[in-house]
Amino acid sequence: MLTLLHTADWHLGQSFHGQERHAEHRAFLDWLLDTLATRRPDALLVAGDLFDVVNPSLRAQGLLYDFIVAAHERLPTLDIVLIAGNHDSGNRIELPAPLLARLRTHARGRVHWRDDGRLDAERLLVPLTDAEGETRAWCLALPFLRPAEVTGRREGETQADDYVSGITRVHHELIAAARRRRAPGQALVAMSHAHLQGAAVSEASERPIVIGGEEAVSAALFPDDIAYVALGHLHRAQQVGETRIRYSGSPLPMAFSEVDYAHQVVEITLDGERLRTVDALPVPRPVAMHRLGPASLDTVLAELDALDDDPDSPRETWPWLEIRVDLDAPLPDLRARVEAALAGRGLRLLRLARRLPEAATPDAPARVDLQALGPRRLFARRWQDRWGEPPGDDVLADFDRLRQDVLDADAEDGA
Repeated sequence: MLTLLHTADWHLGQSFHGQERHAEHRAFLDWLLDTLATRRPDALLVAGDLFDVVNPSLRAQGLLYDFIVAAHERLPTLDIVLIAGNHDSGNRIELPAPLLARLRTHARGRVHWRDDGRLDAERLLVPLTDAEGETRAWCLALPFLRPAEVTGRREGETQADDYVSGITRVHHELIAAARRRRAPGQALVAMSHAHLQGAAVSEASERPIVIGGEEAVSAALFPDDIAYVALGHLHRAQQVGETRIRYSGSPLPMAFSEVDYAHQVVEITLDGERLRTVDALPVPRPVAMHRLGPASLDTVLAELDALDDDPDSPRETWPWLEIRVDLDAPLPDLRARVEAALAGRGLRLLRLARRLPEAATPDAPARVDLQALGPRRLFARRWQDRWGEPPGDDVLADFDRLRQDVLDADAEDGA
């Protein structure tokens, strides 16, 4: 028997509407340490997006490394496997790998290729051992695959085709290597940071990571002899088609759209080569998050008045607050009225949104909600308006690649 804990998407160092969340992340990691000590699993799998940006603050990095040291002190036989997500720098994740290995922590940030063009699959295979030191499973630790790491377009392929075929090739070669390596009775556990087809995304908090389509990675890449697939990237905890293929989800809500998610880590028990049990362990929320409205101002103020709060508690524990107000006409003093209602309260207002009725002018163009539309569909609409036909797959693939480059560059510059 082998027991694993699966978690992902910690986003250490996240700036939440300009506010840091260090206390929340520290509380989660303290809870996780206590959970490890109580449940005593054989391994902890962290499926990417350890940090929120590619150049995290020293404080955010300190949270991670302090946790690893404390976990090793409390459970000296615990195996920890970390992979980089799309928010992480693969090189940064791997930089301390030789030191982390002394703490039974295996950090994999990127894939490498041999001189003959084959995947260096062996470095992505991590043995998972029981309390007696016997290898009971192999973890296929596959970090987020950036296009530059897996593409090499052949004639007739688009960028999207090339990216998907590169991802497919990496999976096939890695699984083949794992099958050669494992002994009878040893399970295979895949860990990946990717967006699988059919999975539910969050409203506004997840960065698109697929070139050439909103869903491109098929669950069919994980054949039946993979006992469990530990996924990261999507913040909603969910299974994808089968019980053995799961997103653990983020341990904390990363946006107000995630306020009602059931945040958790997943406990997995393996019996030989097969999955035996999957259990969700709820993560307590260290700081409450409230989303009021959309409703009239009077209704919202009544909801605000009914909220529990403790202004004498430490400010870092005060609940986060988003207020959405429906207005019949512009109200210049809206913020002043809301702030007056908050005076003396132990609440932190992060976002105040107002919604006015749309003008009923017959010839006026339809109002577009840019946030709901998203960059990709906005680009497609603009292309259609300019050229009289929708953009082709090659054009959309170029747009997706360019957007990913801009997002990565912004993350580096803004750290």
